Amino acid sequence: MRTIVTGQVGMDKKAYVDAVARLAADHGERIETYHIGDMMYGEASGIRPGRILDLPLSRLQAVRRAVFRDIIADSADKSHIIVNTHATFRWRHGLFPAFDFDLVRALKPDALICLVDNIEVTHHRLHRDHTIDATLKDVMVWREEEIMATELLAQALGLENRCYVLSRGRHKDTIETAFRLICRPQTRKVYPSFPMSHVADLPDVLAEIDAFRDQQAKHFITFDPGDVDEKMLLDTAIAAAKSGEDFVEAQMSHPDGRVEHFPVPVKQVLDIAGDIDGQIYARDFKLIDQSDMIVSLIPELPAAAGQTSTAGVPAISSGVERELQHAFEHGKEVYVVWKPAKNPSPFITETATKVFATPEQALEYFEAQGMLHPTTLFGR
Repeated sequence: MRTIVTGQVGMDKKAYVDAVARLAADHGERIETYHIGDMMYGEASGIRPGRILDLPLSRLQAVRRAVFRDIIADSADKSHIIVNTHATFRWRHGLFPAFDFDLVRALKPDALICLVDNIEVTHHRLHRDHTIDATLKDVMVWREEEIMATELLAQALGLENRCYVLSRGRHKDTIETAFRLICRPQTRKVYPSFPMSHVADLPDVLAEIDAFRDQQAKHFITFDPGDVDEKMLLDTAIAAAKSGEDFVEAQMSHPDGRVEHFPVPVKQVLDIAGDIDGQIYARDFKLIDQSDMIVSLIPELPAAAGQTSTAGVPAISSGVERELQHAFEHGKEVYVVWKPAKNPSPFITETATKVFATPEQALEYFEAQGMLHPTTLFGR
């Protein structure tokens, strides 16, 4: 698979792409990686690290074209490649494209992946590694532009059905997901659906959901909506504002296990409240559209101490219901794991391909239907 990976500055895509290539090697596959940024520094000698985007646009384009021609020539006989680049740049020159269509077409890519991450983490990396002054709003707009430009490029190449938005991952890293997209593209693509915000204070339910997410990720290519979770950041910022605080603490995990903590301005988070909701809505539907099927876990709410009023009540949100309806209306297979004692409503049963009582029953069915191809059952 010849793959172009895009993503805004601040994603640290190089480390991610290299990790995908190492995982592929562990499974006997070779992925040749081409990092456009590094190669451009080699082509334009004398440019200090982090300053190449300050070049005049004409020179920047000439350097990029020279590098892309080298990649086309070098990769001609290679089965799996990743070209790590960007679709757009939002820099001192304003907004401008980061690719040349004629050369991308000559590369003959098979798929495009736009890598995304939580906005506060991307913002932190951007300012850690570059001399630039950008707000959370700036970075969020840039992310939206990057996704759209990648999708437009895919449409121009006839790759609309092989253009994916993929998060780096919050629940767990998505390196294996990227590996499967590139080296095991026949693997079923699943959107795991589950309640999020209104079960945040229910640890047993959260543990059940995490186990479900892990199970789906083990057997399928999963596009997990929880891998980008800025709603939590917004809720924290709203609470901080009510307490008169100017900053909230955020964190970023490193591959070596370190967790880095950093401050985020409360005002900047509140300024993007509408953008957070709007992008969650659009992105989650995009994740469903790029999947083969949706598998939704509906847990049961635990009864409150000394009460029975919530016993058997489904922990289902309006978001989950909307996801199921969207998947059904767009011709996706819809599978529901219904845990509550109360029966599901017709709005669930009439749109579901099949309803199961447990995740294990669902997995048995998927295996019997041949959905769990042997090449998807990886062992490290």
